Amino acid sequence: MGSRFGLGLILAVLALGTAHAVPPDSAMITSFPQPGLTADQLGIIVNDDDPDSVAIAVYYQDKRGIPAANLIHVRFKPGRSTLTREEFANLKRRVDRATPREVQAYALTWAQPYRVDCMSITSAFAFGFDPAFCASNCQPTRPSPYFNSNVAQPYATYKIRPTMSLAAASVDEAKKLIDRGVAADGSNPAGTAYLVSTSDKARNVRAAGYDPLRARMARVIPTEIIQANALVQKHDVMFYFTGLAHVASLDSNTFLPGAMADHLTSAGGQLFGGSQMSSLRWLEAGATGSYGAVVEPCNFQAKFPLPGVAMAHYLQGETLIEAYWKSVQMPGQGLFIGEPLARPFAGVTFNAREGGATIEARLLAPGLYDVQAAPSMMGPYRTVGRMPVGWGTRELKLDRIPPAYYRFERRAESSPPQ
Repeated sequence: MGSRFGLGLILAVLALGTAHAVPPDSAMITSFPQPGLTADQLGIIVNDDDPDSVAIAVYYQDKRGIPAANLIHVRFKPGRSTLTREEFANLKRRVDRATPREVQAYALTWAQPYRVDCMSITSAFAFGFDPAFCASNCQPTRPSPYFNSNVAQPYATYKIRPTMSLAAASVDEAKKLIDRGVAADGSNPAGTAYLVSTSDKARNVRAAGYDPLRARMARVIPTEIIQANALVQKHDVMFYFTGLAHVASLDSNTFLPGAMADHLTSAGGQLFGGSQMSSLRWLEAGATGSYGAVVEPCNFQAKFPLPGVAMAHYLQGETLIEAYWKSVQMPGQGLFIGEPLARPFAGVTFNAREGGATIEARLLAPGLYDVQAAPSMMGPYRTVGRMPVGWGTRELKLDRIPPAYYRFERRAESSPPQ
C-alpha cells in the first residue's frame, strides 16, 4: 500500500538548497490535493410554488452553508411526475440566467417531477433537454463526457452541471437524508461494499464484473459478493449494488452515513406509483444516495452506475454527486437522488518525522503529481520532481528528503481510476 520517492526526485530535492530561509527540522507537507465539490459550487433549485420544496431548500442551505446567491427560484405546478419539454425549456432559461458562474452542480429540492419528456429531470438540468440522451426501444444514448473523468469543475470544462434530487416523500424524510449526508463528511467509515448477485438474469448483468472488482478493492475496503436475492441483517453497509425489480429486507440492514445503494431495473427512478420498487426505498432505509431509470433503458450496463467506478471516485474523496455521476456512461434516462455533498472519505493525514514524512488517506487519487518545495510555508515554491501514485495507494512514505515545506499538485493529464 505504500509508495516511496524515486532517486531522481530525491536528488532534485537535495538541489533545493537552504539559501532562502531556515527550513523546519523535518519535512512538512503544506498541501496534498483531494477532489470534491464545495458548498459554494452547488446551486439549489427551489420551486416557490411548492411549500415542501421551499422548506427543504431552507434547511439544506442552512445545514450546508450554501451561499444565498446560489438559491435559484423557479415556479411550476408541483405534484406531477413529468414536465413537457416546452415547460422545461422555460424553466431552464430562468435557471441559466440566475446561476452564478462559480456553480458547477445543482441540487433539486423536490421528488416530483422526476422526468422531462423522455429524459430524467436530473439529466435534463445537467445537459439541457436533448433527444440524443433518449432512446426508443433498446438503443444506446449519447454518452456523458463526465464519465469516469478526473474533472473537478464539470461546468467550466464541459458546460454541464451534474444534478441530484434531494428526493423524499416528506420534508421530514428530506431532513433525515440531509442530516445523514452532513454526518458522513470525513467520517471514513469502516463499512463494507456488498455486491449482490441475484437469480434475475436480465437484471443481474453487473455481477459479471464482481469477482475482479472484489480483488481490486481488497486493499481499500472490505468487499463481499453475496449470492442471494437480498442482503439481510448486515450492519455496516457502505455500498449495496444489486439487480432486481423489488429488493426485500432493506430495513433489516444498517446503512452507514453516506452509503450508496441501487438496483438495476427498468423503472426504479419512477419514484411514485410505479410497478417496480422506487429508488426512494433505498433512502427511506437509510442510504444517502441512489439511482434509477425513469424511462425503459433495457439492461445496458452503461445506463446504470458501474460499481467499481462509483466506489473508486467516492473512496478517493469526491462527493456523492461526483462519484455517482461519473459512474454512469449514458445517464440520460436515469435519475440521481440523494444528498449531493456527502463526502465520507475526505481527508488526508500528514505525519512529519525525522528524515521524511508520511501521507495517508483512504484512497489517494492515482496519477502523476508535481512535487514542489520551499524554504518557508509561504513559499516561494518550485517544482523539484514528479511522483507517480498508483491505484490502491493509501500511504506514501517520503524517506530521506531534506527539511523543507512541500506541496503536491496532480497533473491534469493523469488517468482516472478504473
